[in-house]
Amino acid sequence: MLKKCISSLFAIVLVATSLHFTTSTASALPPNIPSKADALSKLNALTVQTEGAMTGYSRDLFPHWSSQGNGCNTRHVVLKRDADSVVDECPVTTGKWYSYYDGITFTSPSDIDIDHVVPLAEAWRSGASSWTTTKRQSFANDLNGPQLIAVSASSNRSKGDQDPSTWQPPRTGARCAYAKMWVETKSRWGLSLQSTEKTALQTAINACSY
Repeated sequence: MLKKCISSLFAIVLVATSLHFTTSTASALPPNIPSKADALSKLNALTVQTEGAMTGYSRDLFPHWSSQGNGCNTRHVVLKRDADSVVDECPVTTGKWYSYYDGITFTSPSDIDIDHVVPLAEAWRSGASSWTTTKRQSFANDLNGPQLIAVSASSNRSKGDQDPSTWQPPRTGARCAYAKMWVETKSRWGLSLQSTEKTALQTAINACSY
């Protein structure tokens, strides 16, 4: 009888836990990362030119973390998508995240930033200065391409608005995917790149095994 009670209690705990946590559906990387060959093809198709000025730039011109419904904004959606385990409700307050850039695991969302793979300021210098605010908002909240990724706050802030010629993920194993995500984002949004940026991206993608 005691064993039966213990088994029943264990089953209840398992069911309750499954209602609050998602442990197997999280993805390690954002969607739509191109293959090595596709990334190189898209890289070669990008316009190479001198970067534009920062005149007039403001992050406010890229409205971000828009509402995505069900009490979630874009940040919450990416936190849930990229987590190993996470409470389903929004705002996200509990979970477990592996920071792809530096290989560190965190259990508090306050330690996690949502990185714009192509930074907003970099986008501004590469063509977004001429966009409408509506288009910039779509770019800043792009959940369909590999533009947003949950990473450690420290790695995101060390990156700032640098391009791959001056900053790449500190974890060597992350540099291939990072370069492909960068190229895909610039290709999707019709952004240009400078020559040193292109060289760094070619080197990183050529080193990819996939």
